[in-house]
Amino acid sequence: MAQNLPHSETLSLLACQISIPFMRTAAERDAHLAVSVEKVLAQLDMSGKPVDLVVLPELSSIDYSRDTFANLSELAEPLDGATFQAWRQVAQARGVYVSYSFARQGEGGPFICVAVVGPDGNLVGHYDKLHLAQYGASMEKEYFSRGDHLFVFDINGFRLAPIICYDIRIPELTRTLVIDQNVDVILHCGAYYRDESFHTWHPFAVTRALENQSFFLSLNRAGANYGKSLFCPPWQDENTLPLEFAETDEDFRIITLDRETLGHARQNYSFLKDRLQDYEIGVISGPKFEP
Repeated sequence: MAQNLPHSETLSLLACQISIPFMRTAAERDAHLAVSVEKVLAQLDMSGKPVDLVVLPELSSIDYSRDTFANLSELAEPLDGATFQAWRQVAQARGVYVSYSFARQGEGGPFICVAVVGPDGNLVGHYDKLHLAQYGASMEKEYFSRGDHLFVFDINGFRLAPIICYDIRIPELTRTLVIDQNVDVILHCGAYYRDESFHTWHPFAVTRALENQSFFLSLNRAGANYGKSLFCPPWQDENTLPLEFAETDEDFRIITLDRETLGHARQNYSFLKDRLQDYEIGVISGPKFEP
């Protein structure tokens, strides 16, 4: 679903690398939501800068652990559940969009979901994670179902789309969003634990931004085993580097995206324009090597 909104040259994000405590009950989830809402409201009030969109990490409503996932029958919720109600208050009170993530109840679920609520308090749309991680510290296929749709939306004339954590490692997804859906900004929320795959996450984020010539926010949760979120512009070099968040602590950053930067990257580096329409073309095979 997409909303047609007035065009602007900039889009301001409040990216929230927040801490998420261990929990087993809906009451503990709701207490965490109340604390998170207060933190975000305080950041919006202190910023002194306009903010269009607040962004939160993967499963920002609940802890990422087996013990928590074992209680999804209580913690998972519908689209209009406690998490939506919490963030719609922020959206309406401060006139912003909020992108948040939770465990969604639904037919065939539960799902790892990102939803967006608008300044009018209405749900803009939602995305259920397409690719479920099952390696390292991840065990999602044991608890969640994969989604079946994409979600794009517009703010200030910028087109945005959410993806979730492991989705970043499947290049066809972001390519489809940029080429077929004209997306300018990828909102990649994650729960990146410091396992053996943690080191590879940043190179993927940098690559997805460069190859798709899009803004790319890769937002992790805070904590001793998490942190180090990354924001990547559509072009990077020794003078234009990605923005790194705190190593492990909570970190709230206001990031302003501008249309000029996007246009400059796409005009001067013609990666997208030089793509062939179809790579189903002839192959010449050389002689096979015989050991």
